[in-house]
This record gives sequence, C-alpha cells and structure tokens, in this order.
Amino acid sequence: MLRIVLFLATNLAVMLMAGLIINLLGLGHTFAHGQLQLQPLLVICFIWGMLGSLVSLLMSKWIARTSTGAEIIEVPRNEGERWLLATVADLAERVGINMPEVAVFDSPQSNAFATGWNRNDAMVAVSTGLLQRMNREEVRAVLGHEIGHVANGDMVTLALIQGVLNAFVMFFARIIGNFVDRTLLNNESDAPGLAYYVTSLIGDLILGLLANIILMAFSRYREFRADAAGAQLAGSGAMIAALHRLRQEQEMPDPMPQGLHALCITEGSHEGMSLAALLASHPPLEERIRALQALPHTGRGSSQN
Repeated sequence: MLRIVLFLATNLAVMLMAGLIINLLGLGHTFAHGQLQLQPLLVICFIWGMLGSLVSLLMSKWIARTSTGAEIIEVPRNEGERWLLATVADLAERVGINMPEVAVFDSPQSNAFATGWNRNDAMVAVSTGLLQRMNREEVRAVLGHEIGHVANGDMVTLALIQGVLNAFVMFFARIIGNFVDRTLLNNESDAPGLAYYVTSLIGDLILGLLANIILMAFSRYREFRADAAGAQLAGSGAMIAALHRLRQEQEMPDPMPQGLHALCITEGSHEGMSLAALLASHPPLEERIRALQALPHTGRGSSQN
C-alpha cells in the first residue's frame, strides 16, 4: 500500500510540474482546433520524463545520505575504517574507476548500497550491522558487488531507462485520455473535457505500474551482474557466503527508506509471479546464490573483465 500511495503522490507532483515546464519552455499548447498535437506532446513528455530522472540521479548521493544518515569517512577514526577505505580503494583500482566516497550508516541489518551520478563520482555505503555481522572476506565481497554496480554504470542506465519510460507513460496516457474524451464521449469543443484529464491520470497510474515492472526487471538483472563482479573481485566463496548471511537476516525488520531499496544489496523476500515479486528491485537471494554456484570458480582478488 505504501508503494502505491508514494507512486500516486509522485504522479500528482509530476503533473503539476509538467504544466510549469510547458509554460517556462514556451512549448505551447498540445491542443489546436480541438485536436491533440502529437509532436509537441511527445517533446514535452520526453523533456519532463528525462528531466525528472536526471535531477534524481544528480541528487542521488545527497538523497541517500540524508535518508539513511550515512556519514562519509573523511579521516579514518579506527583500524576498521582504515581497512574499509583501503579495501574500496583497491577494488576501485581493479575495475578502473575513481575512488568513491565511503560512508557508514547506522542500521542493525546487514546492508550496503552504491549511488552517484557517474562511475567516477560515486558513493559506497555500508551499514553498521553488516560490519558487525560479516567477516572481512564477506564484507569485501559486498563491497565488490557495490563497486560492480558503479563500474557497470548501473545508476546512469537505470536513470535513463526510467526517463524514457516516464516519457512514454505520459505520452500514451494522454493519447488514451484524448480517445476517451473525443471518441467515446463525443467532446467536440476545442478544449479537452474533464474525461481527458481523469482518463490521463488513470492511464498514468496503470501504465506507470507496467513501466515500473519493466524497470524492476532490469534492476533484478543488474543484481546478477553485480554479484558476479563481487565474486570476481573477492572470490565466489566469499560472495556466496555473504548472500547466505543476508538470507539469514531476511526476517529482521527493514529500516531502509522505501525509495532506497533498489540501491541496496537486498530488499527482502519476494517469490513467484506476485505483484510484489514483479515490482521487486532484487531477485530472491536463493536465485542469486544458485546463479553464483553455476559460475566457474573464482578465486579471491581476480580482476574483472
């Protein structure tokens, strides 16, 4: 329910901001002589869809840090923080990216995430629970997983896909709204009727849900790639052991903010073809473990291809 409420609130905000952007950019009206103008509509939807996604990407580190209370390690205060910085630096060098910022956030659950607007300006954060419960080989594997996300450009790709999907959701929702208003309800005036706005809003919700299913399918795919990166950088045994450790904690309360689940290394258990499973940003841990077990054995510290 919370996911749907957040989606509805976001959608309403998008509609208000879209109107403002149309006026500011002087793109004119999408209706002329009672006809929906598809080319201006597509331009408007594309600009808004991409703009919202790119702004979110540029603000991703700030949003993640603020939402989780993560603290950047500027100067290591103890041996554990020195080891954490040195390990991230080593992994970043192995995959050929700039050293990400390293942060720690307070959470009893073992978790970690990576975010940032590009692969050379990223942040990797780990929870206090992860540092307490996992041994260093397992922590290194989790860090390798997150570094894999950064090196693969997953954050940028996810934002671009989200932007394109946003654009098409808005575009086709308004085409459907216009069809209902003009064809089914026979509105012959030059201005769109109430049915256009109501149907467009419903279309935003339904098509937005379908778009999220597509987006989350890509998100689940990228988790398998990041797991493989973790196995290459830290050893398949350590990566599998870390996933087993996460599996043992699935019944614990999840303190992560709702919008940050897609950034984390795990988001809980969703099985089968339920709506929750289709909207899950991560595959079940059992599937991820099986996928790693099917890979050729990878020793600790192997370089990533």
